[in-house]
Amino acid sequence: MSESSGQHGHPQSSMGALMLAAIGVVYGDIGTSPLYTLKEVFAGHYGVQPDHDGVLGILSLILWSLLWTVSVKYVLFILRADNQGEGGVMALTALARRAAMRRHPQLASVLVLLGLFGTALFYGDSMITPAISVLSAVEGLEVALPGMQHWVVPVTLVLLVGLFLIQKHGTERIGILFGPVMVTWFVVLGVLGLRAILDRPEVLQAVNPYWAVHFFIAHQGVGIAILGAVVLALTGAEALYADMGHFGRAPIARAWFLLVLPGLILNYFGQGALLLNDPEAARNPFYLLAPDWALLPLVGLASLSTIIASQAVISGAFSLSQQAIQLGYIPRMQILHTSSAAQGQIYVATVNWALMAGVLLLVLAFGSSGALASAYGVAVTTTMLIDTLLVATVMLLLWRRFPRWVAIPVLIGFFCVDSLFFAANAPKIFQGGAFPVIAGIALFTLMTTWKRGKQMLFDRLDETALPLPTFIDSICLQPPYRAKGTSVFLSARPDAVPHALLHNMLHNQVLHEQVVLLTIITEDQPRVDESERFEAACFKGGFYRVFLHFGFTEEPDVPTALQLCNIPGLDFSPMRTTFFLSRETVIPSKRMGMSHWREVLFAFMQRNANSSMRYFQLPVNRVIELGTQVEI
Repeated sequence: MSESSGQHGHPQSSMGALMLAAIGVVYGDIGTSPLYTLKEVFAGHYGVQPDHDGVLGILSLILWSLLWTVSVKYVLFILRADNQGEGGVMALTALARRAAMRRHPQLASVLVLLGLFGTALFYGDSMITPAISVLSAVEGLEVALPGMQHWVVPVTLVLLVGLFLIQKHGTERIGILFGPVMVTWFVVLGVLGLRAILDRPEVLQAVNPYWAVHFFIAHQGVGIAILGAVVLALTGAEALYADMGHFGRAPIARAWFLLVLPGLILNYFGQGALLLNDPEAARNPFYLLAPDWALLPLVGLASLSTIIASQAVISGAFSLSQQAIQLGYIPRMQILHTSSAAQGQIYVATVNWALMAGVLLLVLAFGSSGALASAYGVAVTTTMLIDTLLVATVMLLLWRRFPRWVAIPVLIGFFCVDSLFFAANAPKIFQGGAFPVIAGIALFTLMTTWKRGKQMLFDRLDETALPLPTFIDSICLQPPYRAKGTSVFLSARPDAVPHALLHNMLHNQVLHEQVVLLTIITEDQPRVDESERFEAACFKGGFYRVFLHFGFTEEPDVPTALQLCNIPGLDFSPMRTTFFLSRETVIPSKRMGMSHWREVLFAFMQRNANSSMRYFQLPVNRVIELGTQVEI
């Protein structure tokens, strides 16, 4: 795998445009963290005083956390772990599984479970991020217009509801504004910070890691616990990797080092300089950095920036859902493409409304960004730890670019820092942080139940399946009436007769002139080249076996793919082709398999899953669906 593969399909001439787009989409979350990070550190329950040593110690911790976790771990290392240019925990899981499968198949199974849990936690994080970001931005009204505290939650709810309502219309038009708005945001961050730094330049001493070490020595009671607040500065670090497929590694990395990182550091140090001048500013150091005349415009810019940050997380949840559906971990859901030009812009209604309900409940339950900060960190630090374990497998078992004497110390460093952040955030489970964990466990249970249930369903169907050669021989011996045209039977098992075909023969006693047994395979890679899209085999009696291969980020358009097959003797024109589907009704039983409650849960999900007809984009007027009951 070449190191440049992360830039798949992105020409060098568009580097500037890709950097601008990456700033707008990738860095919205981490870019809005200055709104609440230092406020939570000094105004929270940690007991850290905004004095000289406390300010320099915290700034040093934030600086070196950004440099180590974001710059080194994600930008310099994990961004290289691309799966055909795609990133994110699902892509990394597929890569790690491939690396471990040959020599350590049991490890591969464990890695898949880890990746699934990380995916589940992402959804919990997707609810917290919009809530805490938009709340912290709107809280600027308290500074700009004293006495407006009671309007913060209603205004936040209105903004969030509007954000989720526009999702079905797509973000193609307003997305044009994302890059320029976020560039303006980072420039404003840097300018505000630089003004304060020039007033108290001694704050720059925090660049020395001595102050971070000194803070731990001087604050032994809260030294590790304070990392639970420092981690707020890292919110959205995983987005760098998750969105790599849209922009490529180089634009994301260059945008980070040229604009985002300098803007963040200047603003954090500027807030620190303000606290050295006025410790009372700890109640909201971000907004108090600005002159009075700029407060209302800054609240507007911050609100817009946090909405953009939330949009990136919501879009990421849609993309992750599509990948999970393709890989068979969640039931099929209707996916709406909101752009005719950009394939990645999709809308999943079920995910959208579930996220909206969770976000609104969080805002109503916690009521402030400070209270919500107590719930943040558990999910993101667990995901960061999972990323480290997955990339360690890739670096040690798949890559040859780093010798082990380099890779192992670096991985140990990643693991130690991630473990410290995780340990600092673990107590938050009892302070509100249980919400993303419970949501993650619930989603993990749903995904594993669906995957296991589908396997059990296939096994039960196999028990009564008829071998394909035997069926073809019987048809040739006693040929039924053959109707004109082509029939396509979708089948998960390539060596067995689909149940829909058996039911059709039993009830209708007729076959088409050409009978295609179609199996759709989702590969553990994002895309499949058109030259490798299909495999075909011809049997006697007008039977054909066809395999269609899709990547886990591709849209499975079966009719289009079949028409590109060019198989001699087969005509897949729409008016001559009929698709036969089998729809199984699952009946939970006491047979060996899963726990009864999980079987009931699987039966419910199976009953409410989107039909194969919509998912594979089959023409409505050319589909015949035949049902059967199966006990599991």
